[in-house]
Amino acid sequence: MNYETYLDEITTLIAENYKLIDAVAIALVMKAQDDNFFIAHDENPALRTKQQAKMDAKTVYDTYRG
Repeated sequence: MNYETYLDEITTLIAENYKLIDAVAIALVMKAQDDNFFIAHDENPALRTKQQAKMDAKTVYDTYRG
């Protein structure tokens, strides 16, 4: 999937898995982006899979929910 679709997938997973409203899930993904969490994903399409999105959603939630 392309980079934007990947970020949308992570946002959706965070909202659904952690029962958050979309705005909060988006804010978490934006914090991760600001922290350069997704640089490797932008450069390597192989990292943009559904399985990776599940792992990244958990990491983003755990790291940036603060």
